[in-house]
Amino acid sequence: MNQQSADPQKIAKEALANLDDPKLYLNRELSWLEFNARVLEEAEDPSNPLLERIKFLAIFFNNLDEFFMIRISGLREQLSSGVQEASLDGTSPSEQLEKIRDVLLQSFDRVLRCWKKELLPNLGETGIHILSYKDVKPKQRALLRRYFRKEIFPALTPLAFDPSHPFPHISNLTLNLAVVANDPERGECFARIKVPAIFPRLVRIPDEQLVAEDQTLGLESATGATNFVWLEDIISANVDLMFPGINVQASYYFRITRDADFEIEEDEAGDLLAAIEEQIDLRQYGSVVRLELDHRTPDFIKDILVRNLTLAPYQVYTYDFRLGLSNLMELANLERSDLKYSPLHPTVLTEPGSKESLFALIKKEDILLHHPYDSFTPVVDFIRQAALDPQVLAIKQTLYRVGSNSPIVAALMEARQNGKQVAVLLELKARFDEENNIEWARKLEDEGVHVVYGVLGLKTHAKVCMVVRRESEGIYRYLHLGTGNYNPITSRFYTDFSFFTCDKVMGEDVTDLFNALTGYSKKDTYAKLLVAPGGIREQLINRINQEVIRQQEHSDGYIIFKMNSLVDKACIQALYRASQTGVTIHLFIRGMCGIRPGIPGLSETITVISHVGRFLEHSRCFYFHNGGNDELFIGSADLMTRNLDRRVELLFPIENPILRKHIVDHILTPYLKDNTQGRQLQADGTYTRITPLPNDPPVHVQDWFISQSKEKGMKPQSA
Repeated sequence: MNQQSADPQKIAKEALANLDDPKLYLNRELSWLEFNARVLEEAEDPSNPLLERIKFLAIFFNNLDEFFMIRISGLREQLSSGVQEASLDGTSPSEQLEKIRDVLLQSFDRVLRCWKKELLPNLGETGIHILSYKDVKPKQRALLRRYFRKEIFPALTPLAFDPSHPFPHISNLTLNLAVVANDPERGECFARIKVPAIFPRLVRIPDEQLVAEDQTLGLESATGATNFVWLEDIISANVDLMFPGINVQASYYFRITRDADFEIEEDEAGDLLAAIEEQIDLRQYGSVVRLELDHRTPDFIKDILVRNLTLAPYQVYTYDFRLGLSNLMELANLERSDLKYSPLHPTVLTEPGSKESLFALIKKEDILLHHPYDSFTPVVDFIRQAALDPQVLAIKQTLYRVGSNSPIVAALMEARQNGKQVAVLLELKARFDEENNIEWARKLEDEGVHVVYGVLGLKTHAKVCMVVRRESEGIYRYLHLGTGNYNPITSRFYTDFSFFTCDKVMGEDVTDLFNALTGYSKKDTYAKLLVAPGGIREQLINRINQEVIRQQEHSDGYIIFKMNSLVDKACIQALYRASQTGVTIHLFIRGMCGIRPGIPGLSETITVISHVGRFLEHSRCFYFHNGGNDELFIGSADLMTRNLDRRVELLFPIENPILRKHIVDHILTPYLKDNTQGRQLQADGTYTRITPLPNDPPVHVQDWFISQSKEKGMKPQSA
């Protein structure tokens, strides 16, 4: 996709003297679409195992749903309120909406080819058949009709639309049938049926010859069956049972997306938890931002929906493929190891049966883990051991996204049962995880844990846990600091860092941070930690400027940053200024990026590479060569204005020279050597896949990390 094209030479001439010129920046929304296009590219890539390609396609659509609920709804809100504030690249909300639609239509052409021409046929070749209803055999149809009567029919509620029935409310992201029928008395009439999410979207059925006459239940687990039928097709084929005496003429599928980006007026909320619960419920009633239609839908049905949902034409998308393909994740979960990546066996920290506590290991030396290649178990064990250890006095922890059935939260509750002082800052405003976090907040409070819901006006995104332990020499503070959430499930497919230390000064900093988060402390400077808001942007820019000085005096300025997103204008400008003096800058940015690299005289020493693959690149790392006295910070913060100004974020230094060298030489440098998985950002906003030179062996960075994990075996991660 070439949506942000510009002549680099023209940019250099017109804008070099003015770093505020919009031509110097890439649009954040189009940059995000480029990222999601790279996810789609993984679904298109035949070198990936088949079910992994299916998973990437599901992720592409799940990402897109969230993009519409949050980003598109935000642009529409600006548009409807008359706010024409331009983005970083100078485009208005209306211009962005137009460009976004153009990009998406191109993407959907790719989806159609990928799904219908490649993935569906390839699934059939492996024995997994997704049947259209015309291909369902007579005995299978009879079984599905019995199944419909017994299981599905009671859960359905047809809602008529006519002068005596108002247009029905349609829930966010639900699949629906628009049913057209002919009533002898009323004539042509219209009804809506919601496809219930309580059933699998893909219903498994046995082969025709294995269908038994008395078989009515258990289709999803039919032994040996590898045939699937879409749930909506089963409903459509049997919808006549819902309208006895009425001639059902046809049914058509549609789906809507609503605005889900709610804001809480925290200073006016008497009970933040209750206020957020109320807003979660209101997500189902937000304004409609997108209507998705099956390509067979006639114009009069489309007109009914558009008129009653009060939509503009650009909000309507018509597909020649299934709606809601995020549900393909059901297929990706099939037990077919031959169609998936080989399992990863992460390195463990200690030998099986070792009785040495984590506190003893941390006291010896700082420990660094690189997930998922290193097991996340030590992070869980850190809190579990603290909960049981009679010498532990207190545990303080931030929680952002912990997931369901969290062993971390269970350990914190056990710690409280064992008489420890436990304080948890649990961020209720973690988008789309609010319900989980509300449930955990109540359970923690029921156990007597001190639960703080966040800081007024900010989201707490920092990842930190402190264990206070009484030992013979006095009180020790043991810390876990990380780049990822305290979630053992996502730790299996997110790349992140975990760092354990009992550094005294850092422990004092963390104590001050928790006091600021839970009390009324106004402390905003720390001895070693970089904390946002207020500290990270300034400190990083100061270090970028230091590299400028080194470059001017010694020609050895060198920076490596790794993060999810770079869209903060001040940080981009600092990097531009550094590049103009010749500082070598390598940026590994998975997602959105507002910088234009490779422009002569402006950014020619900047390279931007995105890695999208088996694992979600989630770690944040900021390295400054500093003339050989190098500095390295890792932590929770991306370089986005929201993170630096409206979130509590934390970066922490890696001061151990062995660990610092390990990260630079054995983690960051392999990303530079990758010539298979990486895509390099061009000045026009497009990405080009990096390929090996004729005599170079292929290097796939994530596969390389997996191979290193196998070679390491079981040993401490401190060197």
